[in-house]
Amino acid sequence: MSHGIDLRAVPYDHPDAIRLNDQVQLEYQVRYDGEGDATFLDPAMFLPPRGLYLVAYDTSGTPVATGGWRTQDENDEGYSDGDAELKRMYVVPQARGLGLARRILAELEADARAAGRTRMVLETGDKQPEAIALYLSSGYAATEKFGYYRAYESSRCMAKPLS
Repeated sequence: MSHGIDLRAVPYDHPDAIRLNDQVQLEYQVRYDGEGDATFLDPAMFLPPRGLYLVAYDTSGTPVATGGWRTQDENDEGYSDGDAELKRMYVVPQARGLGLARRILAELEADARAAGRTRMVLETGDKQPEAIALYLSSGYAATEKFGYYRAYESSRCMAKPLS
């Protein structure tokens, strides 16, 4: 499984987080024909207790995966009070299949639950079938669309109760 993997809470603007974020943006550009994720993210959004950003390191200290959550409440983008939004779930290609995404997801859910959030929500896309499969197998279900890409045909929004 993911032996020897060290999950560390880091700021969203930590150099390792930025490096992995650059990689995930490149992957989005490949999968979605030149479009990265244009959602505005501020490092302050991930500061506990209103969020958390994790980087997973392998035994050599190389950052291999990330994921974070941020507080959302009812707004004109379709969120609801009590929401925690999953952002930047990413595993580098060479570390896929080790259960890292599942481990990060469980950690983020537990942290958001402990912070009093009642629902975890996420937005992914139809060109990320592995992500959709992970979330479906982790108890997420399709939900009404929200967020920056809510008008996009390719957008897929999912949610899971935390309470």
